[in-house]
Amino acid sequence: MAADSEPESEVFEITDFTTASEWERFISKIEEVLNDWKLIGVSSGRPLEKGVFTTGTWEEKSDEISFADFKFSVTHHYLVQELSDKDGKEELGEDALPLPMQDLLCMNNDFPPRAHCLVRWYGLREFVVIAPAANNDAVVSESKCNLLLSSISIALGNTGCQVPLFVQIHQKWRRMYVGECQGPGVRTDFEMVHLRKVPSQYTHLSGLLDIFKTKIGCPLTPLPPVSMAIRLTYVLQDWQQYFWPQQPPDIDALVGGEVGGLEFGKLPFGACEDPISELHLATTWPHLAEGIIVDNDVYSDLDPLQAPQWSVRVRKADNPQCLLGDFLTEFFKLCRRKESTDEILGRPAFEEEGREVADITHALSKLTEPAPVPIPKLSVTNMVHSAKKKIRKHRGVDESPLNNDVLNTILLFLFPDAADKLADGFENRASTSAGNNPPPENEDYNLFSQFKSAPSDSLTYKLALCLCMINFYHGGVKGVAHLWQEFVLEMRYRWENNYLIPGLANGSPDLRCCLLHQKLQMLNCCIERKKARDEGKRGSVSDRSPGGASGDGAKGGDHSGDNPDKEKEFGKSWESWSDSEEEYFECLSDTEDLKGNGQENGKKGAKEGSKEAVNLKPEGRLHPHGKLMLLHPGEPLYVPITQEPAPMTEDLLEEQSEVLAKLGTSAEGAHLRARMQSACLLSDMESFKAANPGCCLEDFVRWYSPRDYIEEEVVDEKGNKVIKGELSARMKIPSNMWVEAWETAKPVPARRQKRLFDDTREAEKVLHYLAVQKPADLARHLLPCIIHAAVLKVKDEEALEDISSVKKIIKQIISHSSKVLRFPSPEDKKLEEIIAQIMSVEAIIARARSLKAKFGVEKCENEEEKEDLQRFVNSLLEQPEVSVVGAGRGPAGSIIHKLFVNAQRVPAVPPLEEELRRSGSQEERRQGVQSEFPPPTGREVILRTSVPRPAPYSKALPQRMYSVLTREDFRLAGAFSADTTFF
Repeated sequence: MAADSEPESEVFEITDFTTASEWERFISKIEEVLNDWKLIGVSSGRPLEKGVFTTGTWEEKSDEISFADFKFSVTHHYLVQELSDKDGKEELGEDALPLPMQDLLCMNNDFPPRAHCLVRWYGLREFVVIAPAANNDAVVSESKCNLLLSSISIALGNTGCQVPLFVQIHQKWRRMYVGECQGPGVRTDFEMVHLRKVPSQYTHLSGLLDIFKTKIGCPLTPLPPVSMAIRLTYVLQDWQQYFWPQQPPDIDALVGGEVGGLEFGKLPFGACEDPISELHLATTWPHLAEGIIVDNDVYSDLDPLQAPQWSVRVRKADNPQCLLGDFLTEFFKLCRRKESTDEILGRPAFEEEGREVADITHALSKLTEPAPVPIPKLSVTNMVHSAKKKIRKHRGVDESPLNNDVLNTILLFLFPDAADKLADGFENRASTSAGNNPPPENEDYNLFSQFKSAPSDSLTYKLALCLCMINFYHGGVKGVAHLWQEFVLEMRYRWENNYLIPGLANGSPDLRCCLLHQKLQMLNCCIERKKARDEGKRGSVSDRSPGGASGDGAKGGDHSGDNPDKEKEFGKSWESWSDSEEEYFECLSDTEDLKGNGQENGKKGAKEGSKEAVNLKPEGRLHPHGKLMLLHPGEPLYVPITQEPAPMTEDLLEEQSEVLAKLGTSAEGAHLRARMQSACLLSDMESFKAANPGCCLEDFVRWYSPRDYIEEEVVDEKGNKVIKGELSARMKIPSNMWVEAWETAKPVPARRQKRLFDDTREAEKVLHYLAVQKPADLARHLLPCIIHAAVLKVKDEEALEDISSVKKIIKQIISHSSKVLRFPSPEDKKLEEIIAQIMSVEAIIARARSLKAKFGVEKCENEEEKEDLQRFVNSLLEQPEVSVVGAGRGPAGSIIHKLFVNAQRVPAVPPLEEELRRSGSQEERRQGVQSEFPPPTGREVILRTSVPRPAPYSKALPQRMYSVLTREDFRLAGAFSADTTFF
C-alpha cells in the first residue's frame, strides 16, 4: 500500500503556454480600441490646406485600458475634414505613402499658433496617444518604455492601422513622446530629445543640419537637398514709451464734494494697469533651401527685418485690475455681511433719553389709532429730527463714516427737488416731483423689466449707484449704513410732510421692478393719497366732479365686461375725498339709518324703490353715464365716485395668496375666500347706491359688468317690438357673491366708506421695512440695478470701440442675467458668473484701447492706413496670431519695429556682470541688428528631406526634424522613415 501511494503524492506542475500573458492582453486591448474607432486599413484624405490646423475643428475620443494594474488612457486626436471623393481612394496606388507620412513633408501648416504639441512638431492631422491615466504616474524606466513601444508596434502590424501611435513617457510636464507609424513596406519612427541645457553646437542652423544628416545616415552622395523653415520669436515686454491711457478717478474731488451729479450717476470703467503684458513677434522664413543662408556660431543672415513673413500675438495680463469689476466685486461682498445697521454704526439709531424724547414707535402708533387730535399736530417729525440730532451727537463729526459734503452732494443728487429751501419752492416741490416724464421706449431703457431692477432714471437706480460708490470710496459698509440711515429718515420726512418722492413713476407699484423699488412706489402712493385727502380738507370741497369727464362712463360696450376692474376706473376720482378728517373711519352713525333703505332697495320692486328714492339724497356722483337710465325710477344713471383698489407689492400679493390658499377647498372656505375678494365690489356697490337712490342690482350690473345683463327683442301684447333684459345665468344663482354683496351694501358715498387702502398703515409698514434692512439685504435688493447699470456701461463703452466679439458676449450676459435675476434669491454662484462675464468684457475693451494707444490708431492721419490698423488691432483681440501685412515694411510692421527700437534704447546702463554676460553672448555677437532687436526668445527650425533608407536601393521616404530652442529648454522631435521591404 505504501509503495502504491508514493506516486500519488508527487505533484506535477503543468504550465499552460496557451494562456495569454498580461502583455498579450494589453496588445489585444490596443487592437480592440483601434477596431472600435475604425482606424483599421488604408487612410485616405485630401492634401492639407493652408491654415487648416488653426481654422479647422479638432476633436478627440478617449478610452481606458490597463497593463496588469497600471491604467492607461488612449486618446484619438483628429482634424475634422469633409469626406473625400471616391476618386481619392482610386488615386492611391500600391506605392502611395500613408497619409501621415505625406503630412510630414507638407509645408502649408508650419508653426500653427494653436494646436496640440505633436501637431506643431510633426504636422500630423490624426494620431493616437497612450499615456498613464493618473497625472502623477509616469513611465520612466527604459525597459518599460521599450515594452510599450514594442506593444504599439505589434498592434499596428496586426491591425494594419496607418494612424501614428504615440506613447507618453517620463513626467507629463516634459511632454516626451515616442511613437511609430506603419504602412505597406514602410515604417516611421518618432523620436525625441529634451534637454534643459542647450548644447552650444546646436544653437544655430549649421549644427542642426549636421545632426539631421547624421541621423538619417543617407548612403547617397551627394545628399538630396534639405528644405528648411525657420521662425525666430522676439518678445517685447517694455512699454515705457507708450503709457497706459486709463486715467485714475479723482478721489480728492470726490471727497471734497466737487463732483457733480453726473459722476454719481455713472459707474467707472477701464483697467488700472496695462492689460497687455507682452507682444510676441514671430519672423518666419517659410521655404529655404540648404546653402541659401548662413547661420553659424560666427555669423547669421537671419535679419528679422528681412523675414518674408511677420506674425504677432499678444500676451494678456492675468486678471488685470479693472474699475468696474472692482466696484461690482466689492458691492457683491456686501451681500455676505451679517451685521445690522445699528451694529455697524456702533450704537442704536434711536435711543431713549428721558421723557422729553419719547420712543418714536409709540408716536408712530398714534397715527393708526383714531384720535380727536389732527395728524399734523402730532410731534412725529420733531421726534425724527431730534433723533437725527441725537445720532449725530453720539457720533461725532470725525466718527461719521461719510463726510458731510459728500453726504449732502449725494442727497441732492438723489433728491434734486430738495435744493429749493423756500416756502414756495416747497409747494412746487410737493406738486412737481411726482415721478418723471414718460420714459423713452427703447431696448436699453426697458432692460429693467428683464433684470427685475429699476428704470435707469429712477431713484432706486440712482441709490444703487451711489451706494456702490460709497462702498468703494467712502468707508465701505459703514458708509453704506450711514447713507441708508439718512435715506430712511428722508423717506419719513417726506411722508410726514406730504412731499412726493422724486424719480418714481406714478401709479401702483410696478411688479417688473425689484421689491425695494416697489416699496418706494407704495410709499409714494401713500403720500399721494394722504396729500389729496389733506388738500380736500383744506379746500372744504366735497363730491367734486372734474370737468371734461362727461361721457367717459359710457364704456358699457359688449367688450367691456371682460375686465370689470377696467370699467370701475372710469368712476374713480381722488379729487372728491372728504372734507373732514374724521369721516373716513370705519362706520359713522349718520349712515346707520340708511342701512335698511339700501337693503330694501335691492329686494323691493319698482314702486317701493321709487318711494324710497324720494327720501334719499344722492351723494358721490361723478357724472351722468350718458346712455343708461335706471330701470325702475327711469332717471339718468350716474357714474359714482369710487375708491381705487389698494396698490400691492409682490410680497403683499404673495402673502394674500398664501392666506387665501390656507382657507382650503371646503364650501365654508370658498365662501370666506369670496367674501375677502369682494371688498372692492362691495365698496363700488355702496357708492353706486349712494349716487343712484332707488336703483336695483340690474342697474349696477348694466354699468359694472354689461355682459352679465342680457338684452333681447320681444313682442309685447300690442305687437310692438320692445327690448327686454335680464341678468345672466351666473347672476341668478341663489346666494351668489354679487347678490349677497348687494343685499349687505349700504348707500354710502366713497368719502364716508371705510378705506380700501389704509395709506397710514401701509406707509408705516413700508417705513418699518426700510428701517430694518441690513446692508446685506440692501445689497441683495439693489444688485440687479448694479448689474443693469454695468451692462449699460459696457454697451456704451463697446459702442465706441465696435468689437464684434464683445457684442456677442453682451447678448449672452443679458440673456443669462434675465434668467438668473428674474427669480427671487438667486444663487451666489450664478451671480458671480454674471459679474465674471462683465469683468471679462471690460478687460477685452481695455485691451483694445491699450493696443490702439500702442499702435497709434487715433494718431494715424491716412484714413486707409487707420482702417488697416484698426482691423489689425481687432484681429489681435480675437485671433491667437495675426499676420502682419507687408511684414517689416508694412504700416503695422514699421510701428512694431519702432516699439522694439524704443524698448532697446530705454534701459539704463546695465551692471558690470550683466554687461559682461551680454558681451559674451554668441547670439549678440552673431546678430548685426542687436541694437534694434533683442536676442530671439525662441528659435524654431523644421528640416525636411526625402531620402532612401536604410539602403541606397530603398524607397525614398520622408524625413523630418523639428527643433525648438528657448533660454532654458531645448527639444528635438524627429520623424525618420525606413523601407521595411528593401533593406
